Amino acid sequence: MRQIALADVARARRLARILYRAYSILMQETENLIETLTLERLEMNLFRGVSPNDGFPRIFGGFVIAQALLAAYETVEDRVCHSIHAYFIRPGDVSIPVIYEVDRSRDGGTFTTRRVIAIQNGKQIFNLAASFQVAEEGMDYQSPMPTHPTPESVATEMEQALADNKDMPPAMIEHMKRRPVEVRWPDPQNMFKPVPKPPRKQVWLRAKVPIGDSIKLQQAALAYASDMAFMETALRVHGLTWRTRGLQSASLDHAMWFHRPTNFNEWHLFDQDCPSTSQGRGFIRGEMYTADGVLAASVAQECLMRVKV
Repeated sequence: MRQIALADVARARRLARILYRAYSILMQETENLIETLTLERLEMNLFRGVSPNDGFPRIFGGFVIAQALLAAYETVEDRVCHSIHAYFIRPGDVSIPVIYEVDRSRDGGTFTTRRVIAIQNGKQIFNLAASFQVAEEGMDYQSPMPTHPTPESVATEMEQALADNKDMPPAMIEHMKRRPVEVRWPDPQNMFKPVPKPPRKQVWLRAKVPIGDSIKLQQAALAYASDMAFMETALRVHGLTWRTRGLQSASLDHAMWFHRPTNFNEWHLFDQDCPSTSQGRGFIRGEMYTADGVLAASVAQECLMRVKV
């Protein structure tokens, strides 16, 4: 009886923590990204994360990418992630926690490899492979930062959205206010009256709330943001947005390479292009530069995009 009582107390405490985090997120003017991504360790290689309920039925892909990366980091010492490769398998449910199971694939002399499986209701919703490296010096080269407008010269996302549509639903306005990453689009698509646009775009991104100096948290924040405004580059070619009637869209896979340390509290230019859409899929590539021109990361993604009439 005592064991049952203790188990009940433990479950009650876990539920209280989950409810408290959800309540805290609802009460915040702006979501604190690092608090949102915080994991609870359940066992040596097992972790639990809670997605904020932001009004959408599915968990945001960048959230799962970032938490899976942080789960992998919890099993690695004195090494920095240089690449991740991930697949989205099933839609994530925002109403229940996500369990992350880490497989310690290999600990080598220079490189460490981890595999992470994200689980809900006993089924995989996402998996990720991450590689970590001991710090070392090497030959250094990067592609130059492309021509771009300054972030200060670009209207805020809210200003642009309200200019496009004076009667924007209050829920969308609230979502823009609360989300943890500030976004500025030099050439935004009108989500209510979209038109075909060139298969290339730029977006300025930065965290709204201070992240700190931890490399793993900086990388997690960058990974979170890398799934924002990315699929739209493939959709815009055909004059589509996520509000298009009959559109079925989803991220299928996601790859990211971390080239150099960075501070995501400062502006980053996400330069993107879409070289191909075919067979119900779109392919997008991107490079993330700091405001002073340092290439911090490269990203690639394939997405599902089909319109059902």
